[in-house]
Amino acid sequence: MCIMAMAWDTHPRWRLILIGNRDEYHARPAAPLARWEDRNGVIAGRDLQSGGTWLGVSMKGRAAIVTNLRGYGGPDSDRASRGALVADLLAGNGLYADPAQAAIGDFNPFNLILINATGAHFLTNRPTPVRTMLAPGLYGLSNGALDAPWSKTLALKAALLGWMVAGAKRPEMLFDALRQEVLPDEGIVPDAPSDAPDEAASSPIFIRHPLYGTRCSSIVAIDRDGRGEMFEQRFDASGAQAGETIIAFDWPNGR
Repeated sequence: MCIMAMAWDTHPRWRLILIGNRDEYHARPAAPLARWEDRNGVIAGRDLQSGGTWLGVSMKGRAAIVTNLRGYGGPDSDRASRGALVADLLAGNGLYADPAQAAIGDFNPFNLILINATGAHFLTNRPTPVRTMLAPGLYGLSNGALDAPWSKTLALKAALLGWMVAGAKRPEMLFDALRQEVLPDEGIVPDAPSDAPDEAASSPIFIRHPLYGTRCSSIVAIDRDGRGEMFEQRFDASGAQAGETIIAFDWPNGR
């Protein structure tokens, strides 16, 4: 993912609301949101180049999302796929399944949020490795530090907060916020250029570009009883919607 906003354990109805856009080269192949046959209980889209995912949930009560981190140059192809880290954390098995022990130095620069039975975890491996727990609250993340006040991050957090204040009844309404193509005036400019040469230094929430742009928008909504839905809208190189998937699921130990 390249931008997300999350409300964790802050609403009387919703345990988790997570919204975000994945920005990527249109030429990089990906599979739509689906239940994975080779990772029991995982629900996610799939990067068909490296086999991992950028965002997903699992029936074991987990959700995870990863963003790239700017300012460290292009990715090193010899390092493990960041999507593999997300997949292992969701499945609860594999080399990187334990957030406390995973060798996060194996990966290109990233920020990651994992929700599991013990709470919300934040992991990053630059400039130094950090593993910490997040308190209940509203968070925003793009390709910089957690809650860095970039214009688009502030705008997406504000949209999520506005939806909650207005009643928080239909999560799919949040797709409107994820389609914003105007860069707000508030906030600061990122202090490092994008590692994707075709992305502007400061970009809006939704990027419409024939080479590198928003590939999909996602919403994860899980209530206090563990009933959840994951929504995905997909876009082609012109920015037009090219598909939509909605999958319902249940988490254990809803509260």
